Amino acid sequence: MTKIVIVGGVAGGASAAARARRLSEDAQIIMFERGAFVSFANCGLPYHIGGDITDRSKLLLQTPESFLARFNVDVRVMNEVVAIDRQAKRVMVKNLLDGSEYHESYDFLLLSPGAAPIVPPIAGIDNPLTYSLRNIPDMDRIINGLAARKVQHATVVGGGFIGLEMMEAFHQRGIATTLIEMADQVMMPVDREMAGFVHQEIRQKGVDLRLNVALESMEYLAGKQQLELHLSNQQSLTTDMLIMAIGVRPETKLASEAGLQLGALGGIATNDMMQTSDPFIYAVGDAVEEQDFVTKQQALVPLAGPANRQGRMAADNMLGREQRYQGTQGTAICKVFDLAVASTGKNEKQLKQQAIAYQKVYVHTASHASYYPGAETVSFKMLFDPISGKILGAQAVGKDGVDKRIDVMAVAQRAGMTVEQLQHLELTYAPPFGSAKDVINQAAFVANNIMQGDAVPIFFDEIDDLNDDQVLLDVRNPAELKSVGYIDGAINIPVDQLRQRMDELPKDKEIIIYCQVGLRGNVAYRQLVNNGFKAKNLIGGYLSYRVANI
Repeated sequence: MTKIVIVGGVAGGASAAARARRLSEDAQIIMFERGAFVSFANCGLPYHIGGDITDRSKLLLQTPESFLARFNVDVRVMNEVVAIDRQAKRVMVKNLLDGSEYHESYDFLLLSPGAAPIVPPIAGIDNPLTYSLRNIPDMDRIINGLAARKVQHATVVGGGFIGLEMMEAFHQRGIATTLIEMADQVMMPVDREMAGFVHQEIRQKGVDLRLNVALESMEYLAGKQQLELHLSNQQSLTTDMLIMAIGVRPETKLASEAGLQLGALGGIATNDMMQTSDPFIYAVGDAVEEQDFVTKQQALVPLAGPANRQGRMAADNMLGREQRYQGTQGTAICKVFDLAVASTGKNEKQLKQQAIAYQKVYVHTASHASYYPGAETVSFKMLFDPISGKILGAQAVGKDGVDKRIDVMAVAQRAGMTVEQLQHLELTYAPPFGSAKDVINQAAFVANNIMQGDAVPIFFDEIDDLNDDQVLLDVRNPAELKSVGYIDGAINIPVDQLRQRMDELPKDKEIIIYCQVGLRGNVAYRQLVNNGFKAKNLIGGYLSYRVANI
């Protein structure tokens, strides 16, 4: 009889326990959890604070009793594994309720300790008004803090998933909110110009968004029950509650003390079967380094989807099967008020850092047929190999249809498809749901035009550096320039007048064409090059240029 000991529940550990029992009725399975909750929806915590999920019990996916009844798993909450004796194949466990310690043997050990919020060594951070959010007790402390004091202003430090979700939760509760982010953008999985849509949405909702600003120190004003925050731009801010959400760090103390190998990024090193450097010990979830799907290099990707799949595969392998983890794409989505922002694969920042050759395209088009009520703009960015056309990454922002497009792109990337093949995707179409030429088809058309030489692109970040041998041409209608803005110095000739007015343009200079989103610009580009002009089209148009600077 195989004895499996699991350290940590939630996504990876609980998935492994359930899978192991489905594979073997004879295996002895013990799961240790140092907290009071073995399986809970940690991604749902901010939504309970904000009021979207009203019933707290909905967050509790399994209890020790339900796990025992359904899966015959011996779940021991408030029991912390404090040491691993690899030679004897046993763990030392501390009962946190009475302080007693005992040993438990194993045939296979699974580590699923997760990742802990990063708490930087900021002066004054140890105070009763500063919180982080990782689990149910953290959530309860925040809710109790809101109930105990009249919180009129809250500050969130960090513009990642938890930070953005907590910002929205406070806003929904009618609390004035400041969001502080040290980088020049929120939502780091997407690139700066795509995050511009999110910045715009946040500010339109009345949130005080401060980018390129770090929290340097704080002072607890006990008499007022407030914090005075001192920022890197020499400004100060008084707040009633502070949420630290600047990221997470893998929990590796147990593994490290047991002599298990850690990776270069600080996570537990595993092979593609989720084995650690000890073949009888497996590790999954936020604590491990996993292989990036695109680069094949190691990465830290704290997401629930990969953790669940890894837990399932580890259980298979402990019970004699051979399942190999095939890499993490980092597919993710976040709700920010009325917007959704999502991505898969690598972003442009990462490709530049790793010196990977790429090309990119932008399209801004309707989530479904524009003539059917309720259509919203989906802003879509695709990154691909300029030679093979293989998909490197994709990003999307919009109010509707964002999840659908990024999910399709995640599948296409994992299948090894190219942008040439994306042209042929046959996606659902009816006016309430999509378009005859979907967002993804359109992005593929633009990408193939570039690869085949039918279009020469220029991008938003090159427009402000044009030289004397280049002329900027705006092919929108004059009314659009007044209503949405324009780029200084551009000649305005509407695309429908271009054939009759080409003689107004110099043939000895390169014409840099732009419209609102790039579509009319492409029409103008083809007219000009077919008439002997040298030209480039601004991919993504004025919209990409404008939003990149928000």
